[in-house]
Amino acid sequence: MAPRRPAELYRAPFPLYTVRLHPRRPLAITAGGGGAAKTGIRNGVHFLQLEQIGGQLSASLLHCHDTETRATMTMALAGDVIAAGQDNSCHILRFTVQEPEGPGTAGKDGETPVHRNSVPVSWPAGSGEKGVRRRRGPGGGAQGSAQSRAREVRVESLQRVRTDFSPDALQKAVRFSADGALLATGGADGFLRLWEFPSMKKTLEFRAHDGEIEDIALGPDNKVVTAGRDFQCCVWQQDQLVTGLRWHENLPGIPDKAYRYQACRFGAVEGSAGALRLYTVQVPHKRERRPPPCYLTKWDGKSFLPLLTRPCGSEVISCLSISDSGTFLGLGTVTGSVAIHIAFSLQRLYYVKEAHGIVVTDVAFVPESRPGRELLGGHEAALLSVAVDSRCKLHLLPTRRSLPVWLLLLLCAGLIVATILLLQLTFPGFL
Repeated sequence: MAPRRPAELYRAPFPLYTVRLHPRRPLAITAGGGGAAKTGIRNGVHFLQLEQIGGQLSASLLHCHDTETRATMTMALAGDVIAAGQDNSCHILRFTVQEPEGPGTAGKDGETPVHRNSVPVSWPAGSGEKGVRRRRGPGGGAQGSAQSRAREVRVESLQRVRTDFSPDALQKAVRFSADGALLATGGADGFLRLWEFPSMKKTLEFRAHDGEIEDIALGPDNKVVTAGRDFQCCVWQQDQLVTGLRWHENLPGIPDKAYRYQACRFGAVEGSAGALRLYTVQVPHKRERRPPPCYLTKWDGKSFLPLLTRPCGSEVISCLSISDSGTFLGLGTVTGSVAIHIAFSLQRLYYVKEAHGIVVTDVAFVPESRPGRELLGGHEAALLSVAVDSRCKLHLLPTRRSLPVWLLLLLCAGLIVATILLLQLTFPGFL
């Protein structure tokens, strides 16, 4: 049975380019905007409170942080710190979430107070949404903020550093290390830059690709993986090349420059503590009348040898995410579709064609921490997707039903006994 159409969790007043979920809070952060063009479209970072209401996951707007003339295209999250890629720079923001003290904290008419850097929401014409704070649930209806105790968010700008120096400068990728002590950036000029955090002192800078860097993954032993538009995906130790990945070496008939790497991510190995796998997405370099398939590849996280490669459809993949446990991969496409694959086999488990009306710019799984599990509401996983159509949509993966091992063994034993009795009845004296 095909999955239901995904619920619209939130609609912003500007195109959305990135989304992240806080690992320890029921909080989603999404950002985008219209850039420096004088079109009247704002730029901002929106903080959304997630909660279960009536058995359904809902989102309510807590805070709007105005980013002036800069649209946030990429974003990384480390605790309560955001690294936002805006034009040619990386903007470091720190936010604090304050619990309400009581009914007296509400503003006039019960509205949530608007803090410094907050802006009211200007909803698109015809959307039926007005005011600073509304909640959207999967049913599409809006509920007033009086039904929930509102948290307050304050945002502080810490620092801004330039991270790209090409003529058409654009930071395209940003990642925190697992311990939050290192930040990696890459963009249109092909340079990989590593920064100490929180001092933002540049520790390393070198040209990693002849062209744009599409994605970055920080792995074990201080290794960095970069995916570029020059058909290369490279593993680096400091500025030394460890190896270049070759996903198609066991797939005859695929020319070297027919595909390029679009995304790379490290993910945990389910049931194996400390082990990692690297996942990459390969997309066709040229568009054809009959589009060839895109591919997913799983790599060993230490030797960087390919373990499995499978096609993942002919729609061009635009973004990749991995669940906390490493069980699922989430994919978005340039045609607006969203899919979830099993990481172990790379088989597709969930697919909604054209969930968005235009390119999906980012996807992110609900964390598997305690607050995240409370949001799942009995589902095995939940994926959020954002797109240029200004919408954030919710994709729920129902819990897969499975039989316990003891019951399978009992059924097998019963089948063996039944077979023996049937043979005895058919052929008397068989035993």
